[in-house]
Amino acid sequence: MRGREELVTCDNCGRKVPRSKAVAYEKVVSFSTDLHTSNDVRFFERKKVYYCISCAKHLGIFEKKKALANRKRLGV
Repeated sequence: MRGREELVTCDNCGRKVPRSKAVAYEKVVSFSTDLHTSNDVRFFERKKVYYCISCAKHLGIFEKKKALANRKRLGV
């Protein structure tokens, strides 16, 4: 029994969803100065975002996770 769960906000529509029902997705965000010199600064960040079920289905995140699981299972 969990009791009251923490609510997370959907990154797409703003709906409040319990964490157990939300779909967690890891986004890679990159920042760059776009200078083609030695002083070029690049920064990569992994950000964990949450989506409600309807937004995750609409964005196709379920299919991406399913394909990733199949690749891991087959050892590719």
